[in-house]
Amino acid sequence: MTTNPSFSVVGQRVVVVGAARSGVAAAELLVRRGAAVTLTDVRATIAEDAQLREAGVELELGGHRPQTLRGADLIVLSPGVPPTQPAIAEARAAGVPVMGELELASRWLRGRVVAITGTKGKSTTTTLTGRMLEAGGHHVLVGGNIGLALSAQVDDSTEETIHVVEASSFQLEASDSFHPWIAVLLNFSPDHLDRHADISEYAAAKARIFANQRAGDWAVLNADDEASQVLAQDARSQRLLFATDRQLPEGVLVAGDAIVRRSGGGEQILVPLSAVKLLGRHLLADVAAAAAVASLAGVEPDAMTRAVEGFTGLEHALEQVTEIGGVRFVNDSKATNIESALRAIQSFGTGLVVILGGKFKGGTFADLRDALKARAASVVAIGEAAPLVHQALEPAVPVHDAADMVAAVRTAFAVAAPGDTVLLAPACASFDMFVNYAERGRVFKREVRRLAEEWSETREH
Repeated sequence: MTTNPSFSVVGQRVVVVGAARSGVAAAELLVRRGAAVTLTDVRATIAEDAQLREAGVELELGGHRPQTLRGADLIVLSPGVPPTQPAIAEARAAGVPVMGELELASRWLRGRVVAITGTKGKSTTTTLTGRMLEAGGHHVLVGGNIGLALSAQVDDSTEETIHVVEASSFQLEASDSFHPWIAVLLNFSPDHLDRHADISEYAAAKARIFANQRAGDWAVLNADDEASQVLAQDARSQRLLFATDRQLPEGVLVAGDAIVRRSGGGEQILVPLSAVKLLGRHLLADVAAAAAVASLAGVEPDAMTRAVEGFTGLEHALEQVTEIGGVRFVNDSKATNIESALRAIQSFGTGLVVILGGKFKGGTFADLRDALKARAASVVAIGEAAPLVHQALEPAVPVHDAADMVAAVRTAFAVAAPGDTVLLAPACASFDMFVNYAERGRVFKREVRRLAEEWSETREH
């Protein structure tokens, strides 16, 4: 149980900063808990305006007023809001407590928390873990950085609930007492360096997932990823390792044709590999991590297997779109950093055309050079990062420019041959051209389907 019975906001002036999904949920929760709530956002208008005012939330739009923040009893940050913003830092210096939405919500949860973080694979692992636990008979609420914000789960939380929470570095950096029963760190590589000052700050944010764990809790760690084990070195919890490449004396691993849990007492088959419908070996690590959590929660292998068999993956995560003239199109718009794009590229053989670019978040495209040289026929560069793509990858692989996603899809199809695969794996954020990675993926799929219709009409005449 994670409830903090001494934590109350009754009668307090609470300012929520950021009117994205988490901020809206936090504001509404705080009103229900007796606070006088002001929600502030830099945008002049928000879609939830009427909904929030009806709930009793006061709105300040068009910017964050320093006097409002300084006059608060508590400031709650939506994950997209950097805590280093001057007005927020000034209020904190004046003695106003500041916390993130994840921290706020966790103080009122009654059930146990499974928190999942990592540079890549969080959404797939979180979704699949929730499905496995549900199949095992648990009352499960899934959310956090995907789906429902944690604040939207509080009222439905019972002592029997298991909250499966995708936790980003943005959420974890503003946490203080957040206490997962099971904390999963899938992997670690440079990311979000447009937000974090450097990689050590990013690492410190990720490591906070273990900060409040005790001896009776669990850390689920990737034995194939040394960096993530280093981040967990100070964790006081028990460890359960998982791996898809290494053979472990104890832990969850791939052995023969199954994911198994190995211990001193032998091996237990958890999920046969034939049940896994996901494209790309790196996604097998996500299945292994989910199976590790389910095993700790006492879920039977047949329930895990049913959950895996019914899961064909998430939208925008190595999602197969269609085939046109023998060319396959795959949408991995969720590959928003270099490491994620590398794993996606490594999921294919030769004959690959990769659409790369967007708003760069750090790292180097040169890390993709060897994988592309071995597999790619061409690269199509989009967005702000296009010059960086050219600089890092030519002359290892031909690079073509495209002004937008329409041109990118058509250019990629033009340079592809039958039997090739066009892969959208941008290795960048989407904010230079799109609202988010999901819109980018949807536009990619829309343009692929338009191209498919035109191709079909051409073939019929």
